[in-house]
Amino acid sequence: MFESRIIKEKRDLTYLKWSHVRSSSGTAGTFLKSESIIDGKKIYYKLSNFDPVNGVIGHECVNELIVDRLLTLLGVEHLSYELIHADIDIEGRIYNTWLCASEDFKKPGESKTALDNYYRTNALKGESRLDFCRRMGWTDYVDTMLAVDYIILNRDRHGANIEVLRNTRAHTFRIAPLFDHGLSLLYSCLNEKDIKAFDVMADRPCQNFLGSHSCLDNLDLISRKGDVFPTRLKESDKSILLNDLDGIIPSILAEKIWEMIYRRYLTYESIRNS
Repeated sequence: MFESRIIKEKRDLTYLKWSHVRSSSGTAGTFLKSESIIDGKKIYYKLSNFDPVNGVIGHECVNELIVDRLLTLLGVEHLSYELIHADIDIEGRIYNTWLCASEDFKKPGESKTALDNYYRTNALKGESRLDFCRRMGWTDYVDTMLAVDYIILNRDRHGANIEVLRNTRAHTFRIAPLFDHGLSLLYSCLNEKDIKAFDVMADRPCQNFLGSHSCLDNLDLISRKGDVFPTRLKESDKSILLNDLDGIIPSILAEKIWEMIYRRYLTYESIRNS
């Protein structure tokens, strides 16, 4: 798997072909995806929020890298991303931007299916989504996911952003590592005014396949006692999360992201250990 890193030397990725994927959370804008094969491995690419007039206007790809680093610090299995400076071609126009790349997390022989589809075809009559996941043996995974989504205020944990990986020949199945955290943190803030006005502790409505639309209320669904993470987040970890982001996002945004993560993490700890 990729290691979390930033590639600042600009690459020529104009050969990539981009497909338009609307944000499932109903946010404005278009999110573009692409893929390629490098050394026999499938690589997936994502852009931040794209506007045909103004180009790439969002910073969702940077969010992916920051959350990648956060989950590494907390000891949570997840998909890792590279943040890449590149030239890309969209409909004949060249854009100089940042994008993120990740490797395919499927093992040889595995296929993937969205959890919402898997639930519809395998749930018992009247079984809730949460109870279904617990019956499948995914309690620890769900507990960790609910805690992570509160800390980063993930707005987009719909049923296709949780995947089940199956190998029909080997008769195995497993839940995929946590992935797709672009629509979190301060992703909706596109200028300094928005950043300053953003309340990092507000419980904003979020799309959650499991639980309610409140990431705060969803902490009550965690079945384990105490902390769900193998390691704790420390104030000194700020330098790790924000390392080398100068010139990629504004310093005011980086500082506000750290404030959000750390304050929400401390609140999570207080609730879970009370």
